[in-house]
Amino acid sequence: MSWFESFVLGLVQGLTEFLPISSSAHLRLTAAFAGWHDPGAAFTAITQIGTETAVLIYFRKDIARILSAWFRSLTDRAMRGDHDAQMGWLVIVGSIPIGVLGLTLKDQIEGPFRDLRLIATTLIVMGVVLGVADRLAARDEAGGRHRVVKERKTLKDLGVKDGLIYGFCQAMALIPGVSRSGATISGGLLMGYTRESAARYSFLLAIPAVLASGAYELKDVGEGHVSWGPTIFATLVAFFVGYAVIAWFMRFITTKSFMPFVIYRIALGILLFALIGMGVLSPHAGESGG
Repeated sequence: MSWFESFVLGLVQGLTEFLPISSSAHLRLTAAFAGWHDPGAAFTAITQIGTETAVLIYFRKDIARILSAWFRSLTDRAMRGDHDAQMGWLVIVGSIPIGVLGLTLKDQIEGPFRDLRLIATTLIVMGVVLGVADRLAARDEAGGRHRVVKERKTLKDLGVKDGLIYGFCQAMALIPGVSRSGATISGGLLMGYTRESAARYSFLLAIPAVLASGAYELKDVGEGHVSWGPTIFATLVAFFVGYAVIAWFMRFITTKSFMPFVIYRIALGILLFALIGMGVLSPHAGESGG
């Protein structure tokens, strides 16, 4: 992998990680369209450490408060009813599905799941799901002629059951094209949470999963065509770009619809199927590069 490739892929990772359009799919597609080797699951997981570091900094006050309350709750029974302490446990609970499935499906994640036809399918299907979830949320927020405005849930309403559902939604993102934020936010909206609450828990929930995945994949750097230098460079690029994107996205979701992302996902999926159908693009483009 050249330094230019690593810069472009780091930029793509930073731009797409927090948007509901799938960063892993866009890394795969960028390489395929450019005629480069598939960067692979290890490169993707490690560059996500960069964007997740942006989450740690952006939500540093929330995270520090949650960690402090959680650690105190281990020895102080009175703290176990504290909302922040409960959030610490709920992040752990919600991380279980992706941890178990990530290890179980490792071979599929690194192989069959990277087929461009599967990515096109997940882009379209999850785009429709996100669109439905967004419409339901908008209907509750706006009310209507024969409906009153419906109050949606916040993170104070989050319990173990909803936390696990969020966790299984996040685990779906093991398939490129699904999108970690897109799946968890959609799940949250369908369960009746506000846009901001769904996004906030989505980002907090991703921290242990992404950091653990990135650390686990460190052993594979240097194999094939991906070396340490370009990987570290791409991770740094992803961090700086990702921080700017998350700040914008948290402001965007408070007042805007997810429909632009829905349209983009469906259009990109259809374009992929068209290019593959016409023989312009192979569904396994770049995979032979290792």
